[in-house]
Amino acid sequence: MSNLAASQQNSSLSLIDSVDVSAVQTTLAKINQFQLVVQNTLKANHDYGIIPGTSKPTLLKPGAEKIQMLFGVTSEYEVVERIQDYDKGFFAFTVCCRIYKNDMKITEGVGHCNTREKKYVKQDPYSMANTCLKMAKKRAQIDATLTIASLSELFTQDAEDMQGYLQKEQIETMTPQDAGAIKLKFGKHKGKTLGEIYRSNKDYLEWLAGQDRTDAAIKKAIEIMFAAVDEKRSNPKQQKPPQQQDRGQTSKGANSKKSMNNNMENQPFDNEPFVISDEDLPFNL
Repeated sequence: MSNLAASQQNSSLSLIDSVDVSAVQTTLAKINQFQLVVQNTLKANHDYGIIPGTSKPTLLKPGAEKIQMLFGVTSEYEVVERIQDYDKGFFAFTVCCRIYKNDMKITEGVGHCNTREKKYVKQDPYSMANTCLKMAKKRAQIDATLTIASLSELFTQDAEDMQGYLQKEQIETMTPQDAGAIKLKFGKHKGKTLGEIYRSNKDYLEWLAGQDRTDAAIKKAIEIMFAAVDEKRSNPKQQKPPQQQDRGQTSKGANSKKSMNNNMENQPFDNEPFVISDEDLPFNL
């Protein structure tokens, strides 16, 4: 045996000698007990996903949050790398999630996302930048959570194992802006964004959302868009005020306009295009 190998062996033995074996056994037993608690607490298809052909289920954001609650820990996030190239339309974010217990850092995880990923590359990168930032944050959170109590034995975050849940990630983080930027790849409005279609043929979107064969992400996007418009209607203070009348306008004309405005307020929301201009839409591009 060489001197280097002998030195390494002696160092390993010295490390083992310093370990309290009974304490290690106690810790391992507690880890096993906690893993059982996690398995019995989390719900399939909500807290974690079971993907056919994979050896372990994939931990999802709700599951990571529950695990952190079970431990009584808090998490903090830092964007450690940020690329925002507005000329080339490329956005990338790397986020670090640090987990603390009583102000003591327990562990950390890293997550990355960029607009050239398969599920984003065909979409408008400028409208997907914020979605990528949220996705990087979520991946960092899950990465950090998996290191607690060796939960990587139970769950995975392997990107190759998450293909069935990529769409779910997109839906969970979708904003009205994201929804309006999605382009249809089929039908008479192929190549148009949902926002453009809303302005020209809102009825088509209502029909599309009611079709069983419509992609879940498209359905969710339409739902988010209509909900955002309803929210804007219910908060008239957020809308632009009507244009002020000309100073030379007669009193009769002013009274007539006031009457018309009052009638508009009593109309059902299907008069929304008259109340909310294209510039005021929550998903305006």
